[in-house]
Amino acid sequence: MAKDKTVFFCKECGSEYSKWMGQCPACKAWNSLSEAPKERRKPTAESMGYRRTTPMPLGSITTDEEKRTETGMKELDRVLGGGIVGGSLVLASGDPGIGKSTLLLQMCRNLSAQNLPVLYVSGEESLRQVKLRANRIGEFNDSLLFLADNDMSSVREHISELHPAVVVIDSIQTMVLPELDSLPGSVTQVREITSFLLRMAKEEEITVFIVGHVTKEGSVAGPRMLEHMVDTVLYFEGDTTTPYRILRAVKNRFGSTNEIGVFSMERNGLVEVENPSEHMLAGMPEDEPGSVVTATLEGTRPILVEVQALVCKTTFNLPRRTAAGTDFNRVTLLLAVLEKRLGIGLSGCDVYVNVAGGMRVTEPALDMGIALAVLSGYANRPLPKGTTAFGEIGLIGEVRSVPQALTRVREAAKLGYQCCILPKTDADKIAGQIPKGLKVIGVSNVRDLKRFLSEGQ
Repeated sequence: MAKDKTVFFCKECGSEYSKWMGQCPACKAWNSLSEAPKERRKPTAESMGYRRTTPMPLGSITTDEEKRTETGMKELDRVLGGGIVGGSLVLASGDPGIGKSTLLLQMCRNLSAQNLPVLYVSGEESLRQVKLRANRIGEFNDSLLFLADNDMSSVREHISELHPAVVVIDSIQTMVLPELDSLPGSVTQVREITSFLLRMAKEEEITVFIVGHVTKEGSVAGPRMLEHMVDTVLYFEGDTTTPYRILRAVKNRFGSTNEIGVFSMERNGLVEVENPSEHMLAGMPEDEPGSVVTATLEGTRPILVEVQALVCKTTFNLPRRTAAGTDFNRVTLLLAVLEKRLGIGLSGCDVYVNVAGGMRVTEPALDMGIALAVLSGYANRPLPKGTTAFGEIGLIGEVRSVPQALTRVREAAKLGYQCCILPKTDADKIAGQIPKGLKVIGVSNVRDLKRFLSEGQ
């Protein structure tokens, strides 16, 4: 059992110090400091507001489907699995300034418009700062209440009095429990506060959203157990130099973790992007070598993205490789496959690969788009207009099947593309279901890609 910390008290004025000194700095008395153990207050079940629970037989537990409440933001509902679930604890994380607080503030505004009582607790910003940000978003009604406080005991009392349906804590690293002898953001504070919020959410059927800071590596700051304790973990991603933001669920006990939500940061807040493909391809150049449109899949949503490749001769012994928006190791692997199987001299060239639009795509179906973009940039020959491609490439140079090929083909046809290059096995599977006006070309290895580029058919 750990011993209590020892402190020194002044017998004259009662001041407390962490070490002994000959003279008290407060009252200037000499030799007045005496050693005494510091009383440590430990949180109890009663002080944390926990209720006593009783065991129940399995037969008496109901398995009714959880009730969901739509947030008024289709992209957010898609990521959450259809809406927020009562009694759930959701962690929202992302880089500073990416739009986490704006997203939750817009969600609270929509929920309050449904006459749901909502409490927004800000531990970082004052009420005036929150008001300035809210003025850009729109009008708010009285169902949404704001509180600027980082004392969790005070917040707990307000929650007990107001009984809100949704509570937002912005952020968990700034909140503090006075009962704990540790600083805000420490492992002990974050663990105990999250434990209380989780217990409160389950007992009171309150949906709690907590904002979490991230480290420089991009992971949630604080103890790793924080992500294990919550029901859902949301990551808000994007490049601050572009308006597009991607919302992902890396953990979701009430839905899929494969769905994404796409937003655009505008002057009046976050705007939902219902058709990401059109936005990602906006401003795409035509008839330019090194540019290929690829059909990717995020969950159940097909998205067309532009893959760009710049290939140029180098005078240095070690050629440079750069990948933006995709996995660097995957790009170097594909370059090795193209050089070995097709005999092209990429070892004497600098190669730069970029997924335009701020998206980050790591699925294997992007392989064919990268390979075609590199071949097009190396030969300085553009692909035929209206062409898209997708497929996985193996080390032998074979083109392998990818899931939901028909969904990708239909998305390409919907956006007006006339030609789609895909694995031959997938082309055979969807024969007879191809949309009218779309030409499908099945390829089995990278040699077919080179032949298509040289012949232009």
